[in-house]
Amino acid sequence: MRQRLLLISNSTNYGETYLGWPRQYIRDFMASTGVKDILFVPFAGVGLSDESLEQSYNAYEQKVQKVFEELGLNIRSVHHASDPAAAVKDAQAIAVGGGNTFHLVGMMHKYGLMKAIRERVIEGAPYMGWSAGSNVACPSLRTTNDMPIYEPESFDCLNLIPFQINPHYLDAGPAGHGGETRQQRIEEFLVVNRTIKVVGLREATLIEIDDKHIHLKGNRPMRLFTFGNEPREFNPGDDISFLLD
Repeated sequence: MRQRLLLISNSTNYGETYLGWPRQYIRDFMASTGVKDILFVPFAGVGLSDESLEQSYNAYEQKVQKVFEELGLNIRSVHHASDPAAAVKDAQAIAVGGGNTFHLVGMMHKYGLMKAIRERVIEGAPYMGWSAGSNVACPSLRTTNDMPIYEPESFDCLNLIPFQINPHYLDAGPAGHGGETRQQRIEEFLVVNRTIKVVGLREATLIEIDDKHIHLKGNRPMRLFTFGNEPREFNPGDDISFLLD
């Protein structure tokens, strides 16, 4: 079956509205699929309410719903389902929101969503994710930037793509920061995972996958890391389909 994925680095650029910069890409992607009803996975959103995680998920659903309604799309969050994995089997499309990747992965394993979503996307359901939602499309969460606030049963993720993404990739550390840069952290990963490619996906960029073709979209280049080699830069429009090999 034809696989369709939209993997977005970040939801919001500084000073812009929520899901502002990728809005047109989301509209175009969903229009190309002919699907309007989307199952939303909110489990990365752990800080949207002080009352409970349930309220955080509700708030996250409402936040995304407001944007998607403007795009002519409908969403329903999987956290309302009595059997989340069964709900995935009936989903026309799936969107996974950003937030904390460790908590997201933990809940996806807890509710059997890793297997269910992978199978549904392989069957042809479009998949969209931003930030943590892009990270979980990879084989593992091990290139996340997030704090491990929750211990998942496994770091294994959806494995919908054969490479890792580092969302929100920064070229340098913040002013006054004495710790490792993002590049150094990725290079540490490569020392112990030498055969895996890592894409540094800068903010305001995304990867769209249509079966065997990948398109980098946005206003900035991406950076590709492989063990033992200097990082390589690729611009929007470059052929990066080799990443699926």
